[in-house]
Amino acid sequence: RSLVVVHFWAPWAPQCAQMNEVMAALAKEHMQVAFVKLEAEAVPEVSEKYGISSVPTFLFFKNSQKVDRLDGAHAPELTRKVQRHASSSSVSAGSNDSAKEDLNVRLEKLINAAPCMLFMKGSPKEPRCGFSKQMVEILNKHGISFSSFDIFSDEEVRQGLKTYSNWPTYPQLYVAGELIGGLDIVKELEASGELDTVCPKAQKLEDRLKNLINKAPVMLFMKGSKQMAKCGFSKQIIEIINNTGVDYETFDILEDEEVRQGLKTYSNWPTYPQLYVKGELVGGLDIVKELKESGELLPVLKGEN
Repeated sequence: RSLVVVHFWAPWAPQCAQMNEVMAALAKEHMQVAFVKLEAEAVPEVSEKYGISSVPTFLFFKNSQKVDRLDGAHAPELTRKVQRHASSSSVSAGSNDSAKEDLNVRLEKLINAAPCMLFMKGSPKEPRCGFSKQMVEILNKHGISFSSFDIFSDEEVRQGLKTYSNWPTYPQLYVAGELIGGLDIVKELEASGELDTVCPKAQKLEDRLKNLINKAPVMLFMKGSKQMAKCGFSKQIIEIINNTGVDYETFDILEDEEVRQGLKTYSNWPTYPQLYVKGELVGGLDIVKELKESGELLPVLKGEN
């Protein structure tokens, strides 16, 4: 079939069940599209291959090639993507213009998603070409705060951005929505000393982590939020904390790769969730379960112990 939509889901996540209902409705509407459900934790090698770190996640394939991705329970966005990809194989000239317009709006949003945006091959932690690797090294060396987009994750963005920016290669660096250029330009700016004035500086990671840990008396770093956990361990820990009645705040480590990796080193604790009280690490799910069983959890959360 021309379009295959794969839903990576988990039975413990209520948002996945909701999105399965949305998929069932879309399947009736788009008979030519194949909708597939894959339990993410049951196929770890597939999930790892496609970078599935949370559920629900949807991947879109055409002719066995991945063409798009959607992370999270966004029914309107899923509907829009299915409609766009299902119709793009047989578009008329008029609707082709409208699809082009939609893509340009999307590219504009991505370019402006952060003050400094890098479109690259791979991620800052795992660059997938030498030029992208060099670009990341230069930005990190200068302490520049940037977000990135992996152009391998979206073929439409990969091709569309070349035309939109009139720049044929990657990586591409944007500041305040304006194209700075590729690796050669950034090297020139570095050599002339202009790079530090052009790009926004990052807050030191250690300072940022300290601020986040102390943002509330009880801070939970987890996958997802207290309203929508995105892994089984995070779901269990919020259920335990909710039962104590103690107020707490959460930070979604899936939204910030720098915090996700940095906090593991900072706290010397390799997994998530991580619970902090008054800036001090309590531990993960196992520790919280032990404290609950011993009756110590409430005093610890109140900072009495």
